[in-house]
Order: sequence, then structure tokens, then C-alpha cells
Amino acid sequence: MAAVEDYCRQVEAHLCRKNDGHLIRIVGPAFEQVCGWAVRGVPLTVAMRGIDRYFERYYAKGPRRRPVRVEFCEADVMDVFDEWRRALGITVADAVHADDPTAAADSVPATPAQTSRHESLPAHLERVVARLTALRAGEDRSLDATLDAIVSEIDLARAGAKAIRGDARQTLIERLRALDRQLLDAAVAQCDAQTMTALTAEADADLAPFRARMAPETYEQSRRAAIDRLLRERRRLPMVAFE
Repeated sequence: MAAVEDYCRQVEAHLCRKNDGHLIRIVGPAFEQVCGWAVRGVPLTVAMRGIDRYFERYYAKGPRRRPVRVEFCEADVMDVFDEWRRALGITVADAVHADDPTAAADSVPATPAQTSRHESLPAHLERVVARLTALRAGEDRSLDATLDAIVSEIDLARAGAKAIRGDARQTLIERLRALDRQLLDAAVAQCDAQTMTALTAEADADLAPFRARMAPETYEQSRRAAIDRLLRERRRLPMVAFE
């Protein structure tokens, strides 16, 4: 229980920082809600990213009117958790009550991320080019050559993306997956040993609630995916692959 309480206090501290120092205690029903995140195995970093996502939307609506309560962030936290789980190949059975192997997977309802429709392929290509171009304009120049090559290739592909069908469409999707791997490999090559050690430690901490229930090879796959995801977030790399 002490670990769960510490989890709640760290969520509370993060929410306080996002609220510009305004402290709203996580007590009562809100405490039970956040405890539920911990019991489900939602990594602390994932919960914080979900809170951040809510704040991004809140700020986009205009000046803030009042401090945000943690209860408002529930949907975004579970959306980010679902995205994280699927990216790492963690099953619903693994993700539900990670510290309780007897829990039923169907006790958790589908989140919006599970039921939402994917964006179209042309829209995805437009978004990726915009994100990569913005990244190319930043101060970090270490990935310039890789970014230029990927943007040029996607620029050519998106011209006919609306009409592409069948095998040609599948070939493009596979190529996007390869380009995504190329981007991540280039980012890995730019990381020093200390950064990779830190990313690996964070990935292990995030996966700790699920490790006992995963086969060794499955865990290693999820671990590599977790490191990729953390690196992507650190470098603000878009997802080039179309899933």
C-alpha cells in the first residue's frame, strides 16, 4: 500500500506543477481513482503524460479559469495507457490489475483510444511531414540528414496517397514502418551510453508490474519497444509508421 500511496503523492505533485503551484489534494474518491491507476499497472510516467495531454487541450481553449482536478484527467490517462500498452505489445490480461493475476480482463471498459478510428493515410502523411519539418527547424541538427531523406520520400508518396489501393497501399505502409525504424535507429546512434542506460532503467521500471506474467522473449520485445517509445518522446519524434 505504501507504494500506491507514494504513486498518488507523485501524481499530486505533478498536478500541482501543472497547476502553477496550486495544490489540490488527492483525497477521497480522487485518491481511490488514482489508486486504481496504480493497481491497473499504469506507469507513473504514463499517468503524467495523460495529465499533460489534458492540460494541452485545456490551454488550447484559452486562458485557464480554475485549477484542474485530477478527476478530469482520467480519460486522457487511460487513453495514453492504452496507447502505451498496445505499442509495447502488452495484452489486456497483463494490463488489468497487474499485481493481481486473478483479476478478470473484462472488468475494465474500453477506452476512447480503443474504439476511435484511425486517421486516413493521406492525413497521416501530411501530419508526419509537418512534424518532421518542424523538427528539422529546431536547434538540434544531429538528425538533419535522416529527416531530410524521410521528408523527401514521404513528399513523393503523399502526392498519390488518396488514390492508392491494394498491394501498392500495403507496400507504402510497410515502407513507412521501415522509415520509422530508420528514424529511431538514427536517434539511438546519437545517444550516449548514459542516456541509453537511463532510458533502459525507466523502461524496466514501467514494465515491472507486468514482468512476472510475461514470457522472457515477450518481455524483451516489450522492453525494446518501451525504450523506443521513451526515446521518441525525448527527441519529440513523430510516429512515421501508419498503424
